[in-house]
Amino acid sequence: MARTILFAAAFVATTALDALAHDAGTDSKVTVVYEHELPNVPGKIMKGVLVEYGPGASPPAHTHPDSAFSYATVLEGAVKSKVNDGPVGVFKAGESWSEYPGDRPAVSENASTSEPAKLLAVFVVNTNAKELVLPYHE
Repeated sequence: MARTILFAAAFVATTALDALAHDAGTDSKVTVVYEHELPNVPGKIMKGVLVEYGPGASPPAHTHPDSAFSYATVLEGAVKSKVNDGPVGVFKAGESWSEYPGDRPAVSENASTSEPAKLLAVFVVNTNAKELVLPYHE
């Protein structure tokens, strides 16, 4: 039963993330690739999310649940990222950054207009968080 609920939650999260990426015409794909409750941290779950950016892709402004800590590593290409009011950084394959609870990723986009990019984001978030990516409206 618990596996069924977790599978359903993962499916809903993946579908919502895909819809957010594709509805904006961003040529991005987001897939939940790992999900596991943390046995030594009650109430928390770890989720791995693969983000695939098409050339020039720039997903819409977004934020994450207030409980979310995330760590992103670029797997392929280069990704521009800006967290809160910090500087825009360009992270290449093998480089990474973190986002703390309450942070807002102001920029998250492919740094190249001709090559794809991929990153793996690992989230530690409250188990009851329904979605990892939330639309951001200023």
